[in-house]
Amino acid sequence: AMKINQNTVLQGQRVTLVPYTSAHVPRYHKWMQSEELQRLTASEPLSLEQEYEMQRSWRDDADKCTFIVLDTERWSGQACADEDCMVGDVNLFLTDTEDPTLGEIEIMIAEPSYRGRGFGKEATLMMMSYGVRNLGITKFEAKIGQENEASICMFKKLHFKEVAVNSVFQEVTLRLDVSDQERRWLLEQTNHVEEKSYTEPKLPAGVLET
Repeated sequence: AMKINQNTVLQGQRVTLVPYTSAHVPRYHKWMQSEELQRLTASEPLSLEQEYEMQRSWRDDADKCTFIVLDTERWSGQACADEDCMVGDVNLFLTDTEDPTLGEIEIMIAEPSYRGRGFGKEATLMMMSYGVRNLGITKFEAKIGQENEASICMFKKLHFKEVAVNSVFQEVTLRLDVSDQERRWLLEQTNHVEEKSYTEPKLPAGVLET
């Protein structure tokens, strides 16, 4: 089951990846009220209650691996609660039951002030490296809305190639096959990342765990 990362922290230079817990839901829910993010992630707005349910199901799903992306600098000072240093999330979906080595990757830098600064790139590399090392992934796919040029451009810089365009959903599919050479490159790009164990943040006072 995908609880593999529930105690894992991956700390990089700009970003730190932590498991998605109920303490992260209020901020995440606030983000997803944004029409722009709904469009970019092709998602429907949920109530806060539904968002808590979604977080629980994601944690327990065998075919999803989710990390919340934090600002390393703010977080490692420990002066700031997870919820206050959240900048986005990164997901790996095992979408093909026939092929467990294929992972679909999604990155969202939800905080506008953090976009275009390399946070998404580092988070994506860290997630890919985690997928290759811990989940046995050898092929990555990314499906991105055609209008999201920044994201398409970023994945191409990470050696992904465009393999399909779906004009109905207006999305582009990019793919990367992890050869030995790509694997070496990926591990080199992430050899600064420290893996630590995660203590779940306490919920803010007044929030009841449902």
